[in-house]
Amino acid sequence: MQSETTPLLQNGQLNRTQLPSSGSGMLQPMSPRQKVQRSQPVRIMAVRRLQEEEQQFRTSSLPAIPNPFPELCSPASSPVLAPGSLPQGQPASKHDVKVFSEDGTSKVVEILADMTARDLCQLLVYKSHCVDDNSWTLVEHHPHLGLERCLEDHELIVQVESTMGSESKFLFRKNYAKYEFFKNPMNFLNSSSCPEIQGFLHVKELGRKSWKKLYVCLRRSGLYCSTKGTSKEPRHLQLLADLEDSSIFSLIAGKKLYNAPAEYGFCIKPNRVRNETKELRLLCAEDEQSRTCWMTAFRLLKYGMLLYQNYRIPQQRKAMLPHFSTPVRSVSENSLVAMDFSGQIGRVIENPAEAQSAALEEGHAWRKRSTRMNILGSQSPLHPSTLSTVIHRTQHWFHGRISREESHRIIKQQGLVDGLFLLRDSQSNPKAFVLTLCHHQKIKHFQILPCEDDGQIFFSLDDGNTKFSDLIQLVEFYQLNKGVLPCKLKHHCIRVAL
Repeated sequence: MQSETTPLLQNGQLNRTQLPSSGSGMLQPMSPRQKVQRSQPVRIMAVRRLQEEEQQFRTSSLPAIPNPFPELCSPASSPVLAPGSLPQGQPASKHDVKVFSEDGTSKVVEILADMTARDLCQLLVYKSHCVDDNSWTLVEHHPHLGLERCLEDHELIVQVESTMGSESKFLFRKNYAKYEFFKNPMNFLNSSSCPEIQGFLHVKELGRKSWKKLYVCLRRSGLYCSTKGTSKEPRHLQLLADLEDSSIFSLIAGKKLYNAPAEYGFCIKPNRVRNETKELRLLCAEDEQSRTCWMTAFRLLKYGMLLYQNYRIPQQRKAMLPHFSTPVRSVSENSLVAMDFSGQIGRVIENPAEAQSAALEEGHAWRKRSTRMNILGSQSPLHPSTLSTVIHRTQHWFHGRISREESHRIIKQQGLVDGLFLLRDSQSNPKAFVLTLCHHQKIKHFQILPCEDDGQIFFSLDDGNTKFSDLIQLVEFYQLNKGVLPCKLKHHCIRVAL
């Protein structure tokens, strides 16, 4: 019977190397009993194996899902659930989540129970027809407590919403500083620590309005303060807050609500706390740089490698996309192609560099044609001077008539990174504009004044040395050249209506 063994592998697949080819001859005749014993197991095992492979193929295309209960795993287990590890055949329940934008508009979105913050941001980007540059984020906002924080990309929306009070809400906004530590780590490095996780902080006493300046140490087990100067000996360390079931928030109007000594406050809030302030551990740093380092250290200690994976996933997806298709835009914008009509027959421009050059050339030619036609007296609805003063209002970086304080608030909310900017109307000069720019975590303002040359209005921010026919040209120039500014214009503040 050794020669009649079925040619199967251990996993149930047929060993094709042992089967005869169609032209090599016929199989040896077998009795009906042998055919039944040998053919049925082969077919059943093969079908089962195909079904398993199909199911594995479906689940392998899904992204890794964060394990909400890592403490239940063994030390060798990953804090991320492997694809296919969830029970099959149990459809995820659906929930309605209301998300607000910066201008007060809102949208109710139906999501699955396992949807993460990154998934919801990408869904809102698609529905709002804006560019997905991986800087959009979901903000957990508590107006009654004066707290807010950006959700990590892997956090589950339904799980976070269960810890929020009735007055709390989600905000959809930009945050360019979310992964600034991985982009520019030298801004966070101080001495031998990475980043600084020990130093003096103002700490608010629980149940009191007073603040004390204490020497604080951040460890994996929690946040400690020293009871004896700057000593870090275990017998001199007192636990201030546990990091296991807590999140770190930025303080909004900390001076007004909590009598904080400075505006650089942050808070460690237990997840079980909804509307109470008595269990909030309020802290305050001396400057913005120190606050950013402390909050970044908290995130790194709590999430570790998972935080770096959140940063790398968009980078890997971007590398896989073609050069001309990034950044990802809406479906209507991706359906457009660059065309060249300079010859007798139009042609599609397939080279990305040529397409970009043609677009820039067409933009400059349009401005020249518009200016020349209006000067010659054509019946254009916009006078050249009127056109140059209103064309910028169609741009996302122009925020209209907002105050200096409001521009500071917008810059801080969307991340204090170098090159973050916006343009607004000047409050002191009705004909001028102001460029608000962030550099080295400080916000600076540059006035843009109109000047006249040969009967035409130009704009300049260096006393007329460099002139531009409109603000769009000015912004495009300083995005490529630093000029008199401390840095180039890199990111613009944007507010999208949902």
